[in-house]
Amino acid sequence: MKFTLSTLLATCALAVASLPAMADTGADLTKKNNCMNCHGVDKKIVGPAFKDIAKKYKGNADAVALLSKKVKDGGSGVWGPIPMSPNKAVSDADIKVMVEYVLAMN
Repeated sequence: MKFTLSTLLATCALAVASLPAMADTGADLTKKNNCMNCHGVDKKIVGPAFKDIAKKYKGNADAVALLSKKVKDGGSGVWGPIPMSPNKAVSDADIKVMVEYVLAMN
């Protein structure tokens, strides 16, 4: 069978298009969902630094579930009087990736 360049290119394009999309990393998602407007990795901005969150919840087996709920529903009082806004539009899967990213900073 003889392949032309255009046939070969079309075949390659179809193969690449069928690959699953690369998932966003926790770092990507925290930027995309504006978390970095209030949280720094190493420093407090409005909310606590991610590294401080990781340190506080180190060893807590329920941390992913607990923090995922806080990210989704918002909250206040743990880190001071300034509330964190709810993030209802962010998918549960993306929230889990972001929380696991933050907790891995320990």
